[in-house]
Amino acid sequence: MAVELWGAYAPDMHEIIWPTILYFGTPIALVTTLNADGSPNIGPMSSVWALGYTVVMGWESTAHTLANLERERECVVNLPDHTLVEQVETLAPLTGSNPPAAHKADKFRFEPRKFDAAGLTEQDSETVKPPRIAECPLQLEAKITAIHEPATRPDGAYFRIAEAQVQRVHALSGVVKPGTSHVDPGQWRPLLYVFRHYFSTGKELARSFRAED
Repeated sequence: MAVELWGAYAPDMHEIIWPTILYFGTPIALVTTLNADGSPNIGPMSSVWALGYTVVMGWESTAHTLANLERERECVVNLPDHTLVEQVETLAPLTGSNPPAAHKADKFRFEPRKFDAAGLTEQDSETVKPPRIAECPLQLEAKITAIHEPATRPDGAYFRIAEAQVQRVHALSGVVKPGTSHVDPGQWRPLLYVFRHYFSTGKELARSFRAED
């Protein structure tokens, strides 16, 4: 049965697929941590979500940022908007590990000065040691509360789950509703990672019954 309009329902219109990844539309985060020598690192990632003031992050077991989180127990989760897509893509193939992990060696390269490489600006944090990224409209200072043991993916890779408690939220004035502590969703355009492509949000479709003015 042919379906002319995307989104219209018809019997048997679904098919079974096995995508290599399931990034069905998650926000990009630039997680800043401190290296063992005290220098800052930026870890770009898209496996992040929040429940209340708890932020949950998924990292490959060999990730340099994960090693920093395990040692230092604090970070800043910086959330870029749609204007920072070039900076994010510049950071994507860089790693703070020297040498890069064996399975990344063909696509990643060591870069100890990621702020300079991406043209981003360090900004002092208030409750944690890692710096914020000044260009990111939302910045969440956080401390690690738990790191869960490795799990195995079907392809044999290992990953770990880190939980962090947000200590302070910094928001660019332009995305805050005046006189409130609410982010204005009409002004905030997060950078989204959708099946390894970059997208952002469009116009508002509807309001949730839980939406705050």
